[in-house]
Amino acid sequence: MPGGRLTHDERRIIAQGLADGLTYTEIAGRLQRPVSTVTREVTRNGGARDYQADRAHDATAGRARRGKPARPRPAPAADEHGRDPETIRVLEERFTAMLVDTGLTRTPARVLACLYITDSGSLTAAELVQRLQVSPASISKAVGQLEEQHLIRRERDPRRRRDRYVIDGDIWHQSWLANARKNARLADFAHDGADALGPATPAGARLERTGRLLRQISEDMVRAAERWHAASGDLP
Repeated sequence: MPGGRLTHDERRIIAQGLADGLTYTEIAGRLQRPVSTVTREVTRNGGARDYQADRAHDATAGRARRGKPARPRPAPAADEHGRDPETIRVLEERFTAMLVDTGLTRTPARVLACLYITDSGSLTAAELVQRLQVSPASISKAVGQLEEQHLIRRERDPRRRRDRYVIDGDIWHQSWLANARKNARLADFAHDGADALGPATPAGARLERTGRLLRQISEDMVRAAERWHAASGDLP
């Protein structure tokens, strides 16, 4: 129909008409299309001498898939503290990448970075979904992992009847102590393993050395955490 997209067969008719030396008006008459439609089609796809129906059809399909370029969004305004949103975005991305390097998977790392960079240090699951543009299920899984590692805590908001996920300066202290306890448990296991295998055997000796190392690391971590907490005056 006039005004609609050209079909593959119509493009073959255009190509044959050009090969036969027909004018654009004559080709348009065969197609019952406006002359302007034929003119644009041929001009856009190589001109009268190089027009090929198959190539023109594939090129048009590709342009349709890509669609029109999106209009650039206006730059967001600075926040209430006068901070540049783009600077904050880049900082959050860098923080996320560093957290991933420590062993966190991507979504928990994004959640942790988002909470740290948010002034309140506290967001609901719905707010995290909106900020990070991920599914509620992804947020639920991510906060579960972070809670398990003592990197965030959950608080109930009685006014809104929903949970909030909170981070503060003391979280790293708690996480550090949790890791120290894990190392202590591994040390106990290594010592038990050494006893079971026999300290004089190669495997037993290996586990015994591992146990001593992990025990030392655990004790050093606890002492370092205690020194920091005492020096900070118990400030969060």
